[in-house]
Amino acid sequence: MIEVRDIAKKFGGVTALDGVSLTLVPGTVTAVIGENGAGKSTLMKILSGVHDSFEGTVLIDGKPVALGHPRAAEAAGISIIHQELNLVPELDIAANIFLGREPRNRWGFIDRKQMRIRSLELLQRLGLEVDPDRLVTDLKVGEQQLVEIARALHLEASLIIMDEPTSALSARETERLFRIIETLRGEGRTIVYISHRFDELFAIADHYVVLRDGRSVSAGKMADVDADALIRDMSGRPPVETQTDAMVFKGTALLGLSGFGLRHQRADKPDMLRDINLMLHAGEVVGLYGLMGAGRTELLESIFGLHPLRVYGTVSVKGSVVVMDSPKQSIALGIAMVPEDRKRHGIFPVDSIRKNLSIAILDRLSRVMGWVDKTRESQLSAETMERMSVRASSDGQFISELSGGNQQKVVLGRWLATEPCILLLDEPTRGIDVGAKAEIHALIRNLAASGVSVLLASSELNEIRTVSDRVCVMCEGRITADLPIIEADEQIILRYALPQKQST
Repeated sequence: MIEVRDIAKKFGGVTALDGVSLTLVPGTVTAVIGENGAGKSTLMKILSGVHDSFEGTVLIDGKPVALGHPRAAEAAGISIIHQELNLVPELDIAANIFLGREPRNRWGFIDRKQMRIRSLELLQRLGLEVDPDRLVTDLKVGEQQLVEIARALHLEASLIIMDEPTSALSARETERLFRIIETLRGEGRTIVYISHRFDELFAIADHYVVLRDGRSVSAGKMADVDADALIRDMSGRPPVETQTDAMVFKGTALLGLSGFGLRHQRADKPDMLRDINLMLHAGEVVGLYGLMGAGRTELLESIFGLHPLRVYGTVSVKGSVVVMDSPKQSIALGIAMVPEDRKRHGIFPVDSIRKNLSIAILDRLSRVMGWVDKTRESQLSAETMERMSVRASSDGQFISELSGGNQQKVVLGRWLATEPCILLLDEPTRGIDVGAKAEIHALIRNLAASGVSVLLASSELNEIRTVSDRVCVMCEGRITADLPIIEADEQIILRYALPQKQST
């Protein structure tokens, strides 16, 4: 038996987990359920040894254990199968199963024969008839999933954590996975199953735990609960103020997508986006909501021209059909994008605020021979910092020295300097404090009032309902609902965001 008692975890000033407790019983499947940001991944990373600093206790068979490293977790019998499979595609199956624990012969060399024999036994046990010498990159996603499970079996894991294990599987592959889970359960292994697919949870899970805002808010037997109750527990926040003046549309159409889609990088995988039909009007804020893997970021990136060789369908800007072949072209058309990962894709950390603000319009600030007009650049930064209420000692301060909220204001200010008519925002308030969040929300509404069309992707339903005129709900690469915000409460939005039962 594995027990988690009063687990708490903070990242800087943000609380990811706050007193979470749960009990995992051998021979059972426990579903861990929650919206994006509820704390599921953080809890699983603690159990699998990824996060080594946290408050609380993990007990195995009543005894406290230290799980400060993935090796320690594996030694304790805990294995995790991530949604993004953690395999080395350039190595063969046997090498992946034994990676880091290769057997040695009497001369100290890796015993490939033993690896191959043992791998073949594990694969046959899982019903996967493939050669252990085959490269992982040549396998289908479902087969790769089974290689991950084979590795867990080789480690003799007593607790196997499965994070969205069917997100890229077909209905047939999902059925095979369920049969394997039944076998593992019969062997007395403990399974933690994370999924947004309620039909899967009711089919495979014995128990459930719902996390919300870093806390465990409900738990029990799956047989004693229904989908509506789980949705209420997932979204049980106090009522929020919505836009009373929301309209179905405002102004003229600025962006139109028809039959829009995005192919996967690999030909053997389904399209990442498909059948997208969307219209954005001047002065309108459209909220884009979806659970993990729904395709929100991919949609914004595709509109911005980041995947030109893989998109298809029709795109129109201000009534004219265009081909989105690069971010440079998108900027020229009046489209700007604030990315989700501010630190990796939004800021230049070793540069000043001034340079971070001016980087998108250097052509406008340049004089003869391409030299930047420093006076105009300084004027731009001063005006933008005042407009965005950026709190800093000067525009020469490194942006990395600012708070997250002020960094985000600089990123927004940079793109507003391009004078866009269409603004794409991907999680614009993630990781910032309440005060900065309110300022950015007010800025978004002011931009809409000036005629800018805003497409706002957020995993926070409160944010969607507070700022938006409409909400488009995404699920598995499609838009499943397009509703005026005054008609969309949290339960309705969540219902459209949850995957429906797969058809064979």
